[in-house]
Amino acid sequence: MNLPLSPSPGCVYIVGAGPGDPGLLTLKGAQLLSGADVVLYDDLVDRRILDLAPSECELLDVGHRGGSGVGRSQETLNEQLIRCAREGKRVVRLKGGDPYVFGRGSEEAMAMCRAEVPFEVVCGVSAAAGVPAYAGIPLTHRNISAAAVIITGHEDPSEPSAAVDWKQLARLPFTLVIFMGSRQLPKIVGLLLAYGRSAETPAAAIEYGTWPRQRTV
Repeated sequence: MNLPLSPSPGCVYIVGAGPGDPGLLTLKGAQLLSGADVVLYDDLVDRRILDLAPSECELLDVGHRGGSGVGRSQETLNEQLIRCAREGKRVVRLKGGDPYVFGRGSEEAMAMCRAEVPFEVVCGVSAAAGVPAYAGIPLTHRNISAAAVIITGHEDPSEPSAAVDWKQLARLPFTLVIFMGSRQLPKIVGLLLAYGRSAETPAAAIEYGTWPRQRTV
């Protein structure tokens, strides 16, 4: 299959790299990488994906891991994307998972809009779907779960200012997919049980999803 695709100079492509396994990168994402002048990539992107970029391409690690305190601010990153595009470069912003699922891709897209910089968002396989699939867990199943709810779990659920309503979630007969919840896991489990979720509910905690060292508990 030959689908030639050349990135445009002065344009920013916000590309989802998938949750880890390089094989989950989309064909469109790979084609854009192959013609990039500069790639700004997240910490969680498998470095083998960067081999798709031209040898003369500038590769910039701009990512950070949540809670690590390492990495530049989102505002600084936005400014760098704008600057590279205005220099006439073919810019690929490579993000783990899907750019619009807990990936701040929307913030970057809004910054490009305000700066009147051309951009395109290229969806990727979200960890919400890819990681459970690699663990053999379907998000929905006829007669068991008719929906799946994607939730961020990084905030302290016991704080009054918490944005997630765990009381309502505990009552839903659906699959709960919780991102970034390892640090708050005991509190999250405690709240779900306190608000009526059955202790017999099948559950799994998965780390390094879709990577060779993936582990499911």
